[in-house]
Amino acid sequence: MRWQQLFADLEARFTAEQEAVERAETSSRVRHEVGALRWADRVAGAVGSPVVLLCAGAGPVAGTLAETGSDWLLLVDDAGRECVVAASAVRAVSGLGRRTAPAGDAGPVRARLDLRRALRGLARDRAAVQVVLDEGTALSGTIDRVGADYVELAEHPVDVHRRAEAVQGVRTVVLDAVVLVRTVLPGAG
Repeated sequence: MRWQQLFADLEARFTAEQEAVERAETSSRVRHEVGALRWADRVAGAVGSPVVLLCAGAGPVAGTLAETGSDWLLLVDDAGRECVVAASAVRAVSGLGRRTAPAGDAGPVRARLDLRRALRGLARDRAAVQVVLDEGTALSGTIDRVGADYVELAEHPVDVHRRAEAVQGVRTVVLDAVVLVRTVLPGAG
């Protein structure tokens, strides 16, 4: 009888030690996996969710995260305006929840969808935009061109279509200074 109790006690201790080792290994593995994640993976898990980005020079930018690129994020605000945010300007993000996109290579096509390509889409659409720079200046107009490291903005009132007579000037903006580019809704001024 005592032998059975001794064996049961030893078996219970062995089981408890095994479970403790497994918990420690699992915690260690989770810490290692989390340690390998980049913030872009963390943000990509929130596509379709409302988030608030705290951006240098622009402050908080809120909206539903619609898409992420190699160096930009696309938010759609409550008014339906699209806002392309340079990832390098983001200082903090709230609203991510628990989901994280799997870490991994974005692939050759997705890696080429950088901020310049996103802004070229706005230039092609001739959309009136507001461009916020890293020191807080806000410029308005239409993107005429996107170069390798700059954007040319035809400055005009946003409630007027881009026409030669409406353009007050053309400003070349260094791409690294761009924090966000927000579309302006028709009739806004």
